[in-house]
Amino acid sequence: MLELKEKGREVLLLTGSTLFIAVGVYFFKFPNNFTFGGVTGLAVLLAPLLPISASTINFIINMILLLLGFLFLGRDFGLKTAYTSVVLSVSLSAMEYIFPLEAPLTNQPMLDLCYAVALPAVGSAILFNIGASSGGTDIVAMILKKYTSFNIGSALLYTDLLVTLCSFVVFDVQTGLFSFVGLTVKSLVIDNVIESINLCKYFNIICDEPEPIIDFIVKKLHRGATVCTAEGAYTHGKKAIIFTALRRPQALALRRYVKSVEPTAFILITNTSEIIGKGFQK
Repeated sequence: MLELKEKGREVLLLTGSTLFIAVGVYFFKFPNNFTFGGVTGLAVLLAPLLPISASTINFIINMILLLLGFLFLGRDFGLKTAYTSVVLSVSLSAMEYIFPLEAPLTNQPMLDLCYAVALPAVGSAILFNIGASSGGTDIVAMILKKYTSFNIGSALLYTDLLVTLCSFVVFDVQTGLFSFVGLTVKSLVIDNVIESINLCKYFNIICDEPEPIIDFIVKKLHRGATVCTAEGAYTHGKKAIIFTALRRPQALALRRYVKSVEPTAFILITNTSEIIGKGFQK
């Protein structure tokens, strides 16, 4: 039952994150011709040259890449990536049918650019955090990684840069400059969102009576901890040091509890972006 709930939660995260990307791409990226890489950027670039919309081009390219993924990487090449790729393609096509757009939503390109970067970046960061991606060029990267010795990161960066530079020619200088800003900011936003999602509080608690605090961490917060004995440099008195890493709400509860049971305890709290592993779990 627990495993089923976890699977359901994962599917909801995959679907919700992909819809975030779809909203940012369809309502803000496509109408403004922003082309900062990926299959969606390529679709924007090709739309003026072909008699079909960017959403349709994106759907066709993604389905071709998905087929190539199954052919070259096997059926298990990445079910999460396959799922999100289909959801993204279908969502963009559905939005085009339900909410046809003839022009950008606003007359403020910079405002549209903020949403065109932020929404897909948040969605992508959540996907990356649970071991998935939105497909597209990531499938190409997986194929190259398996069959070649290419530096995939550099290859994808140069491809995104080339697509962005082409926007200067296909559209105009203003669109190209906006697209270049989007390409520059996109990766920074994704990195910061991932770091924020994984942010933990790392505790060093120096105290006289560690047992009540350890009991609270293990039984109430359902986390683990490491305890060691220390000696004061000035008094040479014996102390206990408790090390643990917690999510932010848990960190607030622990700090309050420590202050209530041992007000003289010294608490050092630092930020860490490490995901809590088995060593800190019950």
